[in-house]
Amino acid sequence: MLLFEYKLKGTDEQYRILDEVLRTARFVRNSCLRYWMDNPGKNKYDLNNYCTVLAKEYPWAKKLNSMARQASAERAWSAISRFYENCKAKIPGKKGFPKFRKECTHASVEYKTCGYKFSEDRKSITFTDGFKAGTFRIWETRDLHYYQLDRIKRVRIVRIADGYYVQVCLDVELVETHKFQNKMVGIDVGLNYFYTDSDGNQVEKPRFLRKSEKALKRLNRGLHRKKKGSQNRAKARNQLRRKHLKVSRQRKDFCVKAARKLCQSSDLVVFEDLRVKNMVKNRKLSKSISDASRSLFKQWIIYYGKLFGIATIAVAPYYTSVNCSNCGEKVEKTLSTRTHKCLKPFFS
Repeated sequence: MLLFEYKLKGTDEQYRILDEVLRTARFVRNSCLRYWMDNPGKNKYDLNNYCTVLAKEYPWAKKLNSMARQASAERAWSAISRFYENCKAKIPGKKGFPKFRKECTHASVEYKTCGYKFSEDRKSITFTDGFKAGTFRIWETRDLHYYQLDRIKRVRIVRIADGYYVQVCLDVELVETHKFQNKMVGIDVGLNYFYTDSDGNQVEKPRFLRKSEKALKRLNRGLHRKKKGSQNRAKARNQLRRKHLKVSRQRKDFCVKAARKLCQSSDLVVFEDLRVKNMVKNRKLSKSISDASRSLFKQWIIYYGKLFGIATIAVAPYYTSVNCSNCGEKVEKTLSTRTHKCLKPFFS
């Protein structure tokens, strides 16, 4: 499966209609969640059937495409099933009970096989449901006319801080060739360096959040100086959101390139399966750990490992910094200890 993202170019009136579409999708999702809470034992098929009841009861909800309503119900069931799985697995702490979605900048609605229509040259898209948002031009970086229309399985409208985007999901098998060189590598992520491999090579940590911290503080101060409910406060809030969005995009771009380069040059990648959720509880290191984006890097290593057909192994992090790799003896260390010295001769 391939996922392409394009920015939508339309009028202010069309953007207002898209906001209404997103609010309706959120209403359907929250209503299905409330229906499940009030009626224990309901499954995902009951939630899909409840979408028909909502369409009859609320005429403005009927404007939303029927498959888009079902997709919103599926999102509600996805949160419910995740809660059930966490309960069965008996994970410690909170189990992730489903919550209602609130009005926020980041929102999305998903269409399956109808409710939209691409132009012949794939340069524009028209939404044909009851809201009649009209035709939008798409700012493309990858041409869609190379793919048949029957390859398009889903279309998603996404609203983020810097505008509205359309994500196109294509049923295309992505094939990448990999030249095996009998090379194995293990990596250790850290705070001083992004990661250090078993050959001694180190990749510098970019520290995108630290570099943007001064600008973020300035924008945050400007936001709180504006009067609540004013247009200037809304503009200041959007500027702050755009800056955070830029930092997140920088992190993702760096992790994608680093993971691809690592998997392309190796036949086996071994890394620590760190629990970042527990690590960020350290208040002194939480910002640096989040800025390192370790979870994102791990996800892309696994993805490119499958894409290139190489093995990626996640090792449990217990005692990896304590046990000696030469003799296996446990040597306790403090955080200030940066170099390990084996207490026994190398050839013993």
